[in-house]
Amino acid sequence: MDLPRRRLGTTDMEITRVGLGAWAIGGGGWSFGWGPQDDADSIATIRAAVHRGIDWVDTAAIYGLGHSEEVVGRAVREIPEPDRPFVFTKLGQVADPSRPFEPARTILRPDSMRRELEDSLRRLGVERIDLYQIHWPESDGTTPIEDSWTEMARFLDEGKVRAIGVSNFDVPLLERCEAIRHVDSLQPPFSAIRRDAAGTVIPWSVEHRTGVIVYSPMQSGILTDRFSRERVEAMAEDDWRRRSPAFNEPGLSRNLAVRDALRPIAERHGTTVAAVAVAWTLAWYGVTGAIVGARSPEQIDGWIDAASLELDETGLEAVAVAVEGSDAGSGPTRPT
Repeated sequence: MDLPRRRLGTTDMEITRVGLGAWAIGGGGWSFGWGPQDDADSIATIRAAVHRGIDWVDTAAIYGLGHSEEVVGRAVREIPEPDRPFVFTKLGQVADPSRPFEPARTILRPDSMRRELEDSLRRLGVERIDLYQIHWPESDGTTPIEDSWTEMARFLDEGKVRAIGVSNFDVPLLERCEAIRHVDSLQPPFSAIRRDAAGTVIPWSVEHRTGVIVYSPMQSGILTDRFSRERVEAMAEDDWRRRSPAFNEPGLSRNLAVRDALRPIAERHGTTVAAVAVAWTLAWYGVTGAIVGARSPEQIDGWIDAASLELDETGLEAVAVAVEGSDAGSGPTRPT
């Protein structure tokens, strides 16, 4: 299937408007897992995504403490070379495997970053990573971001990565990186519930020709047709969402109100709530693509329409009105 593509910033990569997120593919057994996940299902999901036309997969070294990268690597190697997707991954979250349920530490020292790069290349089974991203900034600023970003630039110059980007950075940090080497890509959280990026880092990215791939456009599953309070209660004990305010009251009721408001829009377009939720993020000027998770081929069927769905002014206004009436989240409500 030939899906619409957009160029990722100033890089030479044209990517589909939706990419497959491999967070849940990392499985359970660690502090931010999604519960048990069968590797065979994960590989089938990646293959199904590529078959449907998706040409990029986003993962991270911390997902499943390296297991997600291993599974992505296995799946990609089984795909004929001309059809293989771009592989994006992230570094900087370092966990102790002997204590997997303790939160990871953010370490951006150049020596640690280089070890992570070599480990990711090995797990993925590739000689070059298509997009390498700093996952989170250091909260205490132990390592100056200038040192970390200079090391990322070295990876690029050495040919070990094709493009470099950041995730979860604010404008001041983006400015400090840009002064050293162009930021090829930014990965912020963005959904109809979590909208702050639309007023800050996305406009910055437009101004600096930085590509934007947003994550959690379905708010980690809330903005889907079948999500319910019962689904929360049925989640695995080690599913990180059980601890999230978005999945507990009073936030859950506000978020479900937004989801319910998407139903008539989905019906009018003959598609799903999930597809509408993802398409809403893609309607914002400056957003290149959206990372959408899936744990089975069937879940891809639930949102693949977003790759080509264009919401009209009526639909966008309906979402804005619903969001404003629900008091869910914060940030701009109408794409510009």
